[in-house]
Amino acid sequence: MTFTATSADAGQRLDLCLLGRFPEQSRSRLQEWIKAGRVRVNGAASKASYTLRGTEVVEVEPAAPPPLRASAEDLPLEILYQDDDVVAINKPAGMAVHPGAGRPSGTLVNALLHHFAGLSAVSGDERPGIVHRLDKETSGVLLVARHDAAHRHLARQFAGREVEKVYLALVQGQIRPGAGRIQRPIARDPVRRVRMTARLDTGRAAVTDYRVLRRFQEFTFLEVRIGTGRTHQIRVHLAFLGHPVAGDRLYGARAADYGRFFLHAHRIAFKQPSTGRRIAVEAPLPAELERWLAALL
Repeated sequence: MTFTATSADAGQRLDLCLLGRFPEQSRSRLQEWIKAGRVRVNGAASKASYTLRGTEVVEVEPAAPPPLRASAEDLPLEILYQDDDVVAINKPAGMAVHPGAGRPSGTLVNALLHHFAGLSAVSGDERPGIVHRLDKETSGVLLVARHDAAHRHLARQFAGREVEKVYLALVQGQIRPGAGRIQRPIARDPVRRVRMTARLDTGRAAVTDYRVLRRFQEFTFLEVRIGTGRTHQIRVHLAFLGHPVAGDRLYGARAADYGRFFLHAHRIAFKQPSTGRRIAVEAPLPAELERWLAALL
């Protein structure tokens, strides 16, 4: 594939630019292509961190996906919906989505490989079937692709902001007004690299809508909808408003007694890849979050 960078790409890293054009690939996979010399800028190999000027000719030679390496584990898995293309899982808080450095097992992917004979290989050997992600301590509904064609179809829906994603969140303080939209770019925090930030004027565009469901003395219970899916997006945007997600100490909230922060992916709606039929899947609020709300009454 060959394309010419435009003014819209100017100032963007090469790997992030490719992510916009190859949404079905993971950023780490694209970085592997760049490192292997499969991506050339004006005919020459480049680095993932190369900053585009908006005039370059970029050539991409995709690599075949490597064989799956994540191992199957007999772990409990709550299936909310499944068909020949898609599985919707109710991910518990505390379970990482896929293996990573220092975390080879105990993840959702390890459980998926035990329960399903075939999964999409588009996202690489350690992330079979994974089209999108939830933070480790965020619970709720997550879609999994059972084959590559379904994965690409779902990825296009996510990239085109056609997937409805609804979260439930409890935040510190009395958020005002009762409904609002947060439009702030999200970037890596230059001081604390484990965090993201919305306090810079650079980063990736992000949109978060919220609506108050109930007010408590020191907290507000929200319905949150996101059109984009940036890292830690809801947590970052709500913290930017001065109302961090309850229990989310990384973004300035007080410690909680429930072993997690209060953020739950409640509903997701998408087009079924083969039929185009609209499918909506909901994950009920976990028992520990129900107890948290009850304790505020």
